[in-house]
Amino acid sequence: MSNNTYTPRLKKEYNDRIQPALKEKFGFKSNMRVPRLNKIVLNQGLGAAVADKKIIEAAVKEMTSVAGQKAVPTYSKKDISNFKLRKGVAIGAKVTLRGEKMYDFLDRLVSVSLPRTRDFRGIKRKGFDGRGNYSMGITEQIIFPEIDIDKVNRINGMDITFVTSTNDDQEAFELLNEFGLPFKKN
Repeated sequence: MSNNTYTPRLKKEYNDRIQPALKEKFGFKSNMRVPRLNKIVLNQGLGAAVADKKIIEAAVKEMTSVAGQKAVPTYSKKDISNFKLRKGVAIGAKVTLRGEKMYDFLDRLVSVSLPRTRDFRGIKRKGFDGRGNYSMGITEQIIFPEIDIDKVNRINGMDITFVTSTNDDQEAFELLNEFGLPFKKN
């Protein structure tokens, strides 16, 4: 570690408040057993990119500015003639956030970006995969303040996956809820 004294707000919040609260709620004996956020993966699938290579370049640039970390293009694994798709063609962009950048992104997502979504009523609870990970979709990438709306050629959606250290969906839900993700009330 460097002499950097900066600690993301949510990381400090996790260490000071969330971890002890979850430890007590679930009756864990060790801090290592308390669920934590391992990584956040942002992914964009761009089917139209088969015909136009500039779409991928724009998506990688936008995702890099949103994440604060270099995004990489993703490539097709096989030929699919119905989609005019060849193996090895760029069809998307992704970035994996860990550590401080992950906490910074989560903070911006919860406090700035999600509230900017049109007709926002909370995120669905259905996105858990049975292994303690949560995935959600965003229909428009322009909810992120880092993206200049005037320079956007096309509106794209994006998938965000939160990977936790637990295999239990209820523990993962409580963790993400404590981080402030605005889940819909049933």
